[in-house]
Amino acid sequence: MLYDLYLTSLIKAYLPPMAERIMSEKTYPHSLVYTADLDGDGIREIIGAYNWEGNSYFLILKFYGNAWVVVANCLAESHIKHNPFLVARETQLYTASVKTARGNYWGYINENGVMVIPPQYEFAFDFQDNGLAIVQINDHFGVIDQVGRYVVKPVYDSINPFSEGRAIVLEHHDFYVIDETGKILTPNAFEFIGDYHEGRALFHQLDDQEDSKYGYLDLQGREVIPPQYQAANNFTEGKALVKIKDSVYAMIGLNGERLATFNYPYVGMRGEGLLAFQEETNGKYGYIDEDGNVVISPRFEGAQPFRDGRAVVYKSEDHRKKSGLIGKDGNYILTPEFNDILLLGEQRAAIGKAIDEKQPFIGSKYAIANTNGNFLTEYRFFGVMEYVYGIASVYDNSHTFFINRSGKTVQNLPKVPGSGALTLIGNVVQSNVDQRLSYFDHSGKVIWKQNTIIPLMPPYLIKEEKYKSNKDYFVYFPQVEGMANKAAQNKVNEKLRGLSQLKNVPSNVELDYSYTGDFAVTFIEKNLLVLELNGYLYQHGHAHGMPNQIHTHINLINGHFYKLKDLFKQHSNYVEVLSNIIGKQIQNDPQYSYVFPNIYEGIEGNQPFYITGDALKIYFLPYEIAPYVAGFPTFTIPYKEIIDIIDTNGEFWRSFKKSY
Repeated sequence: MLYDLYLTSLIKAYLPPMAERIMSEKTYPHSLVYTADLDGDGIREIIGAYNWEGNSYFLILKFYGNAWVVVANCLAESHIKHNPFLVARETQLYTASVKTARGNYWGYINENGVMVIPPQYEFAFDFQDNGLAIVQINDHFGVIDQVGRYVVKPVYDSINPFSEGRAIVLEHHDFYVIDETGKILTPNAFEFIGDYHEGRALFHQLDDQEDSKYGYLDLQGREVIPPQYQAANNFTEGKALVKIKDSVYAMIGLNGERLATFNYPYVGMRGEGLLAFQEETNGKYGYIDEDGNVVISPRFEGAQPFRDGRAVVYKSEDHRKKSGLIGKDGNYILTPEFNDILLLGEQRAAIGKAIDEKQPFIGSKYAIANTNGNFLTEYRFFGVMEYVYGIASVYDNSHTFFINRSGKTVQNLPKVPGSGALTLIGNVVQSNVDQRLSYFDHSGKVIWKQNTIIPLMPPYLIKEEKYKSNKDYFVYFPQVEGMANKAAQNKVNEKLRGLSQLKNVPSNVELDYSYTGDFAVTFIEKNLLVLELNGYLYQHGHAHGMPNQIHTHINLINGHFYKLKDLFKQHSNYVEVLSNIIGKQIQNDPQYSYVFPNIYEGIEGNQPFYITGDALKIYFLPYEIAPYVAGFPTFTIPYKEIIDIIDTNGEFWRSFKKSY
């Protein structure tokens, strides 16, 4: 009965406000909800019915990977005439995620919110104009078409988006070029290949002196320009800037012909016929034309490429970098007095002033101006995207929304609570706000959002809650429901709130850092639930932030949180045993070659860990025994290797295992 009530509440969560039920208890059990196997595949569906604005609708959810997914929300007449699982694929599909008891899975919906490619991927990218999408499964990447068939099987370590009918793939540290059928075009592997631009892809190989040299491939994957440059850029308008050697740059054509040579210590990327340059090493910046003539003499501490006839330049003042805007004559449109300036396209710019003048590295608050320097808005935005077809996505202290070229809010498009970005894709608005993906129609009606209820096993479930006390501090945290012992459940949820680092940060305080937190279900078996609580702390102005994660092992009967020592017999000296096993793995397994030499000295008694069905996982924090890029170095120890010290009669082991 409790689970039936849960299903009812799940259906209600997807109904429009004030929707009227049209199912009766005489017709179907539990009034609003019944379950069935509509299409004969053995998978249950939940069906609800309601009346909205004079029309009768069916709401159908299907059970995929331990989570209920909305697969149809349609007029009753259309449901009668058409099986919702045989809906024709539409031209535009949208990636969508579902939280399950086995993790986060991705599939694809159409513009009506119908899941037409079931959630089955570890990650899924948007479909490209060629009708193909990159997906990840079993830690490898492949390419599917719009009916979910693999065009490229998931065998690669990574795949770049297609450009000019080609994609760059990585396999065992080697780069290759493939076409849209998955055929490998490059006759041999490369150490790096970039995306295609104007029929050319940048690549590099090591020469005899072990130095990287850059060249270009054609669309057939052949070396059309041999590797010979110290550095190189992509082609635009049939030209590319390359570095021949120190203090010698050149402009080349599509076949490598040299069009101009620049004898300067630094030359920057092309922008509307001009290039930033330095006459002296560590000197100031000016601009030359593509023939090498000095157009704007060096007088700036920094200079970006031109766009829309304007360039952002920098001056230093009291050891602080100030941004300004110049025209192609070198005269200031806006003098360098701003914390930041972003060129947005369509003759618009975001002008930033420091949120805190004493700590400019915290960031900027932006106003919108045209590229003639005329301000169109006050300083009111904390994030601004580029203009596309006359509108740009922005967010202020509370909402994300669109503005027009005058800087005014677009009234007929959604305004979403939180910080992030909106993208207009045909009839659908894609929302990436507060690290959650959702979709709206133009009126703001929700088409799809990630589920906030995660079914575990009857009667247990997890509700996702959100805590956001400040625009720079928000956390998604789990709350367990369904435990028979309500006192234990309350204690569990209170502890989860604390472990998720919910802090009372006033909304009007400007932080010198940002923090985001989230969670995932990593394991559930019998009475044991394992949750990963993760977060990311970023100190403004630093090169990168610091991730953190902890795993909780919760007994759903009594609410106990288990520690590593609870898995082992008393006096088993588990610390020494595990330390020795990990030490041997570091010494003998090449996958751990990244571990700092002579730094590992064993584990602690309360070492971070998590369990799976067949192994114990021990991990370390970033920088603890390895470089930052290694993340959380993790070591797998099968239970069979340590079964003699595991307390197989103990509560922890018995919570997820029978006798060994």
